[in-house]
Parts: sequence; structure tokens; C-alpha cells
Amino acid sequence: MRSSFVIAVAVCCSAIALSAPAASAASDRARQAEVSMRGAKVMPFALEATTHIFTKTDDGGVQEVVARNPQDTAQIRLIREHLRQIAQEFRNGDFAAPAQIHGMAMPGLAELKHAKPGEVGVRYQDLDNGGELRYSTRNASLVAALHRWFDAQLSDHGADAMAGHLHDHKMGR
Repeated sequence: MRSSFVIAVAVCCSAIALSAPAASAASDRARQAEVSMRGAKVMPFALEATTHIFTKTDDGGVQEVVARNPQDTAQIRLIREHLRQIAQEFRNGDFAAPAQIHGMAMPGLAELKHAKPGEVGVRYQDLDNGGELRYSTRNASLVAALHRWFDAQLSDHGADAMAGHLHDHKMGR
């Protein structure tokens, strides 16, 4: 009798443990679909035709948005226009666009919104197949906020995003 009980408990625990990742994956997919839908209202380019690349650096990070098809000049133009606008908004302390896409509770966002003017540098640069934003600060807590913000975007954008690597970016470019 006791061994039957132990086996039953083990089977239940195994079932719960095995179902947790599936439930988490379903929750992640639902969140990503919600973010994609909100993103379509804020970002003029097609999310599924682009890739967001987030690279953490010692002083902040680099966010690239590139067209998956390097010949898609319409998407490249839209990416560049959007990132130029976002760079200006962020320099002015306006983080309404990411809040609209990802929600007000997005990790790191509150700290970035409360940074002093000029405390986080945001520089835009064209790429052959899109554009990039380079974020930099000397404030360690804001670097940590940028890294949390990047992690949240990686999670929220799912298959449309990837982590970059520091060696892909020359510091001070």
C-alpha cells in the first residue's frame, strides 16, 4: 500500500514538472503574440520581416533592427525612419513607444524613464540592412536597467529577436 502511494505521488510530481514548461511556453507564445499585435501599431515595419538584435555592453548596449531580406528596401527604409524617431524620443526621456508595446511594468523601463536628461546617450546609425541604436551611460544602475530592458525585449519578441555578441560591435563606433 505504501509503495503504491509513493509511486502515485512520484507520477503526480513528474506530471506537474513536465507540464510546467509546456504551460510556460504557451504563456510565452501568448505574450509574444500580444506584443506583436501592439508592436504593429507602433513600429511601421513588419516584425516578421525583421530581426531585433540586442547586444549588452559594459556601458549599455546596442539594439539593431535588420531586414531578414537584405533586398527589401521598403522594410529597411521603415526600420531606419522608426529608429531615428525612437532615438530622438529616448534622448528626450520619452519611452512611450516601448511602454505601449511591452507594457508599463517592462523590466528596466521605469529606471530609464527617470534618468536625468543626457544621462543615457542614444546614438542612431544606419546599417546596410537596417539600423541600430547604441545606448551608453556611466551610471551602473542604468546599465543594469538597460540590460534588464534588453532581456525583456528578447523574451517578448521571441523568434523575431536574438541576443547579439559584444565582439560584433566595436566600442565607440
